[in-house]
Amino acid sequence: MGRATVLVVDDERKIRDMVRAFLERQRYAVLQAGTGQEALDVALRLKPDLVVLDLMLPDLAGEEVARSLREISQVPIIMLTAKAGEADRVAGLQLGADDYVVKPFSPRELVARVDAVLRRARPGGTEGRLSFDGGRLVIDPSGREVRLDGAQVALTRSEFDLLAALATTAGRVFSRRELVARVHGYDYEGYERTADVHVKNLRAKLHDDPRAPRWVVTVPGVGYKVGARPDA
Repeated sequence: MGRATVLVVDDERKIRDMVRAFLERQRYAVLQAGTGQEALDVALRLKPDLVVLDLMLPDLAGEEVARSLREISQVPIIMLTAKAGEADRVAGLQLGADDYVVKPFSPRELVARVDAVLRRARPGGTEGRLSFDGGRLVIDPSGREVRLDGAQVALTRSEFDLLAALATTAGRVFSRRELVARVHGYDYEGYERTADVHVKNLRAKLHDDPRAPRWVVTVPGVGYKVGARPDA
């Protein structure tokens, strides 16, 4: 397998060059973009394996870039921004971001997060397909594919990992902290809101009525579980 390619999007050249230097030390191939439109053009032409995306860009808001990327790709996105508030992090996750790094940041930590996101995004594993409700919902952990009523469901990496965690031990209740650890791989600040945002997005894509969910059920005071019974 060749080197993974990371697209670094930031309007400050010094930051782009610093991140590029640290990523290249870890043998990543690095693409750069200084504007939102340039980032979309590069992503469409060269299809990077991950995007590090600043939210404060001169032409398009980073949120708009993330939204456009999500319309054409499920490429993992790490948002890089000076916006440190919980509401900002939640908004980023709602757009489908896989991680959120606040400026000023440690380049080594950013590289570690790139490593972690790409490691979890790679196909692999030997788990068999998981089927629920007579085959209505089928989850393929090895191929990282989900089908509902025969149609493929486009999930972000975080949404897939959360659903797979619930489905592999169907019936078990996972706390929000456990789910965030499964999805992000570390103790993530604001974990309760993070888990809730992922579940909200997941329910929307699975056409799961939040008032009477079938696939992802809330267990009050504890967390979440899969509501449907697995097929034999």
